[in-house]
Amino acid sequence: MLKGIIQLFFILTGGALGFIFIPELIHITNIDAPSWLINSYTGAVIGAVMLFVTTFWFVDYIVNLLKLLEEAIVRAPITDVLFGSMGLIIGLIVAYLIGIPLSATNITVVSSVLPIFVTVFLGYFGFQIGFKKRDELLNLTSITRNLGKDKDKKKVEEPDSKTGKQLKILDTSVIIDGRIADICKTGFLEGTLVIPEFVLEELQHIADSSDVLKRNRGRRGLDILNKIQKELPIKVEIYEGDFEEISEVDSKLVKLAKVTSGMVVTNDFNLNKVCELQGVSVLNINDLANAVKPVVLPGEELNVQVIKDGKEQHQGVAYLDDGTMIVVEGGRDHIGKHIDVVVTSVLQTSAGRMIFAKPKLLEKAL
Repeated sequence: MLKGIIQLFFILTGGALGFIFIPELIHITNIDAPSWLINSYTGAVIGAVMLFVTTFWFVDYIVNLLKLLEEAIVRAPITDVLFGSMGLIIGLIVAYLIGIPLSATNITVVSSVLPIFVTVFLGYFGFQIGFKKRDELLNLTSITRNLGKDKDKKKVEEPDSKTGKQLKILDTSVIIDGRIADICKTGFLEGTLVIPEFVLEELQHIADSSDVLKRNRGRRGLDILNKIQKELPIKVEIYEGDFEEISEVDSKLVKLAKVTSGMVVTNDFNLNKVCELQGVSVLNINDLANAVKPVVLPGEELNVQVIKDGKEQHQGVAYLDDGTMIVVEGGRDHIGKHIDVVVTSVLQTSAGRMIFAKPKLLEKAL
């Protein structure tokens, strides 16, 4: 079907060229030809036959090229095609407006060649701008749509956006961790959860890993997403776009957060730092977990079981019920025993909380 359409196009093109130029070509070359050969209709037939014969050599190459182009367009996301086409149309319109004064000049090169060059250049330039700036354009349209709302509604919604009703973009680590489902269940996390498709692809790649541990983590992450989407009363959206010029998933998350003015939800310490450096809002699940742990002040007494020895000499290590590590000075002699300790200092970081203490018996002795 496509091959026939291409051949028909060449036949019509050859007929038009033959109708216009073949009689004139015979007249210029002063060839002694019969009158019927000089006829324009005869020239149209000759031109159509000539171009039709030439199609046998290169029509297959044109068909293959068009099929490759068709497959590329079909595989591309609809937003890429839509905004690329819009950019192309705008570029051609601008080229047409520029070409009007150029065509009116008396210089042959400027009036005939330059408009073709301007049309091709601006068409390509417009397509590239529409294609590469699609995410910024989508964000711009959403902002414009929000500006069209009445002022009273805007006054009501502005405080909500400041208190956290922004898009919450999940990264792979926080999905695998699983605590995000419990946080959503309690209602402390507001707004819409956004799960980028490139995060889903990374999660699926982990779930298909040959390593048993990675495979189990990936499958748990997929189960967590299924639970959030089906069982919890929170809105979940899948972002189907991609940033093909960026290879790293973390960099794509930061870019998406910038484009949508959203917040990255993670428990990755390094991604947390990158977001802070680039001015992107971030919610770290580890920071939240540390914030809700019981507050322990220097001088308080605790009853703990010393589990193992510490890194330094005579140190012992114990743990609270929430997993907080307690380093007990002189606790190596009490391994396996429950003892009363007195808190001496507390070290708080994004990686966790560490408590330093010493046995109460030692305190009394001093």
